[in-house]
Amino acid sequence: MANNHKPPFSNLQQQSEGNYYSNQLQTIFEYFQKNVATASMAAEATGIYQKNICRYKRDLEKAGRLWEITKTVCKKTGFKAWYLTTDPKKAPNFSPQLNLF
Repeated sequence: MANNHKPPFSNLQQQSEGNYYSNQLQTIFEYFQKNVATASMAAEATGIYQKNICRYKRDLEKAGRLWEITKTVCKKTGFKAWYLTTDPKKAPNFSPQLNLF
């Protein structure tokens, strides 16, 4: 039996040639799964440029895979910024779907 499991952002990986985009996207996705943080905090933790993270943030938001949690002072920059997550359980207004059958 073939494994048809695709990552939740597989459609985004088709936007760029090569593995550079998809590797960085996967790194950012996984970072925000485990951490609620700002783009600047993620850049420092992952080594990915903050400008690239902003692009991945937009792409993940459009795909419904990233959420803004709260806008407050960033622990890295001292400026107001959005704290982000890709964990649906931490998303605003998260409610697990009920199985009727």
